[in-house]
Amino acid sequence: MNPQHEPSPDRYDRMEFRRCGISGLRLPAISLGLWHNFGAEDDFETMRQMVLAAFDNGITHFDLANNYGPPPGSAETNFGRILATDLRAHRDELVVSTKAGYGMWPGPYGDHGSRKYLLASLDQSLRRLGLDYVDVFYHHRPDPETPLEETMGAVSDAVRSGKALYAAVSNYDAAGVRRAAELLRASGTPMLLHQVRYNLLDRRAEAEGWLPAAAESGAGTIVFSPLAQGVLTDRYLHGVPADSRAARNGFLRTDSLTSALLSRVASLDSFARDRGQSLAAMALSWILRRPEVTSVIVGASRPGQLVESLKAVGASAFSEDELKCLDALLAETHAGQ
Repeated sequence: MNPQHEPSPDRYDRMEFRRCGISGLRLPAISLGLWHNFGAEDDFETMRQMVLAAFDNGITHFDLANNYGPPPGSAETNFGRILATDLRAHRDELVVSTKAGYGMWPGPYGDHGSRKYLLASLDQSLRRLGLDYVDVFYHHRPDPETPLEETMGAVSDAVRSGKALYAAVSNYDAAGVRRAAELLRASGTPMLLHQVRYNLLDRRAEAEGWLPAAAESGAGTIVFSPLAQGVLTDRYLHGVPADSRAARNGFLRTDSLTSALLSRVASLDSFARDRGQSLAAMALSWILRRPEVTSVIVGASRPGQLVESLKAVGASAFSEDELKCLDALLAETHAGQ
């Protein structure tokens, strides 16, 4: 067994921590997501180095879900191995989140939002992670066929049982966030976070009121896909790399990388460089400018990508003129897609 990792002693000096709504919990402005690159087919030593690099740089929050892999569950298993071999002594410095809401096993009890599924899934996640509890347990997506009272009751009971410390939801609309928060508050387990997709190319969180809905409910907002699956980097400005997500034609497909989109991304890249930032760092800074946002979840395939994301922390604020210029560029992007 590897010796326990000795983290950098100045790790907390490198990170900004933000409060989750009105709770007592603070998260790092940058969190590490294990949606991609932590499955059974990926290189374990690379995963390990990414997790340790994250912790050495003050990233204390690691975002998982029961279905992350592939195959589903393997990201939790791999992260559990890293916890056991390297970070066991630092468990109380970590915030580990997981979710349930997508398909995990055959039959009527392995998906969606029933009490049966959610609590069974959490037990499975804990076994894979090798933990007695997770810090945050999310319902991963709304289930219109299950009463929200049942779903939120199960999430609340996960907290009350000690198997999770905080309750959260993901991918809910504004009305759903408000109702879920009301039910959780009534049960004595207030909503900690709402997780949403939000980036320079997808601003539905603004347009549909997801950000104020969480804030008004006392919850923080945590953002996934802040770089639009890597589009908001310089990765695709000169073709599609063989090892990229687009080359795999998974969630990001090569046919979505239209010439109009890439032209706008090039304009955003130029704008970022004028600010003295990479496009990725600027895209993260743009999200973090919002006071409702607690943290952005970044993915990475190697430690260097992760370190680049950290340059968004403490970056100079956007001027009003810069924001107007960005809005104009983004309006053109939307028109061109």
